[in-house]
Amino acid sequence: MSTIEQAVKRLEELRAAGVEVPWNPAPPAETTPPAPSPFVSGAPGTSPAAAASVHPLPTQTKPVEPSARSAKPQDMGTRSKQVEIDLNRLAAQGYIVPHATRSLLVDEFRVVKRPLLGNITGAASTKIDRPNLIMVTSSLPGEGKTFVAANLAMSIAAELNHTVLLVDADPSRSTLLERLGIAPAQGLIDKLLHPELDLSDLILATNVPKLAVLPVGTPNAQATELFASATMDLLLEEMAHRYRDRVIILDAPPLLPSAEARALSLHAGQILFVVQAGRTHQGTVQQSLTMLQDHPMVYTLLNQSRGPKAGSPYGYYAY
Repeated sequence: MSTIEQAVKRLEELRAAGVEVPWNPAPPAETTPPAPSPFVSGAPGTSPAAAASVHPLPTQTKPVEPSARSAKPQDMGTRSKQVEIDLNRLAAQGYIVPHATRSLLVDEFRVVKRPLLGNITGAASTKIDRPNLIMVTSSLPGEGKTFVAANLAMSIAAELNHTVLLVDADPSRSTLLERLGIAPAQGLIDKLLHPELDLSDLILATNVPKLAVLPVGTPNAQATELFASATMDLLLEEMAHRYRDRVIILDAPPLLPSAEARALSLHAGQILFVVQAGRTHQGTVQQSLTMLQDHPMVYTLLNQSRGPKAGSPYGYYAY
């Protein structure tokens, strides 16, 4: 007799003796409904809470390579790092800022920029190479070239048909980023040393519409040689022609105490030469202009003129 038959016989004997024995046989296996799958949300027989608390087993996947995450090309505008210029601080220091009320300074820079833009658009009779590459320099430090470069950039950024890239190209006495309230970053020198760097990753987009900034970058003792190199020429050629509506303003070093400005002048299409009224000697100006005598387009700008027409301590007159 099998074990099952012995158990059934024993239960019958207990029942015959008057012992209450519960009898709840399990349904046949073939009639038991199938258990719901724990990997399907909302499967029959599961509550929403139970379905939500069960997660599929992790699957083995190949890790995504960094290059695959950014396979889609991006343009300069989307790749540029965004920085904030302290416009209130800038305005307090006498600079032009967006939406500034009309002032003598604003009007003067409208006069200064017009012939420069005329050369870029082809309105002027003289045709020059790289007209949208404008270098701002002076004879000596402290004559206001950075002040002029920043205000010229702000004024041109207000134009409807132009964008501006303001380049800090003064490796020895760089003050542009400090005045704008921007922290130092990689820039021009780093690109010259490492051509594989993408220029788009070095340009800083700002909170001023149509204005971007390229820092001077990591200091280097061979800045003069870098600025005079073929690599620099190719870089400026790319910058000048990549976007035809972009005006590139180089805040360059002074001409007399450094050689970088003379090297940069070979690449620029237009030069804005700043002279501080009442300070710079005539012989100094003549010496500087002799260095630029072979350049096709040089404008001279008188800074801090206190003539009878100047209602503020800043007067700008191109001649």
